[in-house]
Amino acid sequence: MIRLVFTAFALVSALGAQAAEPIRSHHAVRTLDIYRHIIEIDTSKSKGNTVPVAQYLADQLTAGGLPKDDVEVVELFGFGALVARYRGDGSSGKKPILFLGHMDVVEALAEDWERPPFKLTEDEKNFYARGTVDNKFGIAQLTSTFIRLKEEGFVPDRDLILVFTGDEESAMVTTRYFAQKRPDILEAEYALNSDAGGGELNAKGDPIVYAVQAAEKTYSTWEITATNPGGHSSRPRLDNAIYDLASAITNIQGYRFPVQWSEMTRAYFKETGELIGGELGEAMIAFSYDPNNEQASDRLFRESSYVGSTRTTCVVTMLRAGHAENALPQSATATVNCRIFPGTSAAEVEHVLKEVVANDGIQFELLTDVIESPVSTPREDVMLAVTKAVYSRYPDIRVMPYMESGGTDGMHFRRAGIPTWAVSGIFMNPDEMFAHGLNERVPKATFYGALDHWSIIIRELTGGAE
Repeated sequence: MIRLVFTAFALVSALGAQAAEPIRSHHAVRTLDIYRHIIEIDTSKSKGNTVPVAQYLADQLTAGGLPKDDVEVVELFGFGALVARYRGDGSSGKKPILFLGHMDVVEALAEDWERPPFKLTEDEKNFYARGTVDNKFGIAQLTSTFIRLKEEGFVPDRDLILVFTGDEESAMVTTRYFAQKRPDILEAEYALNSDAGGGELNAKGDPIVYAVQAAEKTYSTWEITATNPGGHSSRPRLDNAIYDLASAITNIQGYRFPVQWSEMTRAYFKETGELIGGELGEAMIAFSYDPNNEQASDRLFRESSYVGSTRTTCVVTMLRAGHAENALPQSATATVNCRIFPGTSAAEVEHVLKEVVANDGIQFELLTDVIESPVSTPREDVMLAVTKAVYSRYPDIRVMPYMESGGTDGMHFRRAGIPTWAVSGIFMNPDEMFAHGLNERVPKATFYGALDHWSIIIRELTGGAE
């Protein structure tokens, strides 16, 4: 683990902590306007709409000073994407830096939400809407920062390239295009992703740690299906497709994949455990010293924010079954989504699931391409720049690499040979992280506290630091 300590700029920092009240600067107002506009366009897969969002952002960037020839809206298979190049003077002789984000969001059913999911609402503490965290926060902050830097006359010593994708939450067609088919993108030295990483706050709102995402688990989804001849519902059979599937689901629910670890995850648990303290912190520390400590791993298994860092996980996320209320089901299907620990293959996970289900009649179909991505070893200049941005808000907290339990666009860029670190400007309590869930929200203090996050990082990395 890299531990970095700064003194000079920590003393200079006038904030000390995130601003609890909105900062009514021009940059703050513009960032909120962009945020509100893109949030209030439903960019879930069923609605599309990433093309108009990409065009809106392109218009904002060109109005903010980027030449039209350097801003491109891409449309692939109905999904929109955006590429924008902020040209530097080339004085460093270094390759460009990529800045990543995604404009699409997960579906949100309005009838299930307490607030309208596609209207930005607020109370004294939070902003609420689908995408407030994942990932329109990063999109708005990066877009506004590029405009701000242009207004300030900033000239980096190399090119900066925004890459905003349109289907990260589904097929990643646009991501694959940029990571496989675009030489102008693939020339980048490395990428910084706005879609993961960030700071952790405790229940009191105090900072605990800032985590830089340097690796992520492998994303794989199966459909498992039980079939049956069916028949009339007045003549029940002893075998039933829904019952067979229900039994398989129960078996998956009750199974725990073996504990796994890396030096990075052990270091993360040791450092975080020391900061959190209490029963959970003690379990983290115990796990870091001995991952085979069952009491510690059992305690972490109960924590949704941390279980993914201890093992492969599989969970049933969708169901469909039957064809008529008065007919025995002829088929029943469940979607099983797995996040696979690095070093384990999807084929191995499927083999385990088939053993767990223990029914040869259950059919398995792998729905996803399996993308295994390498760890991006942290580099000093990136960690220094990120740490300076973090210290401008919370001096002296620990900054450390970690493995993401979920999956992001970063996996494709890492696989393409571009080291990628996710360094979101978000600070929040992980227990209040409702990305993909009901009533997604982000603390207003985090939104306003992140306004300088990307400009500090960019200036540090491209020779424009004050």
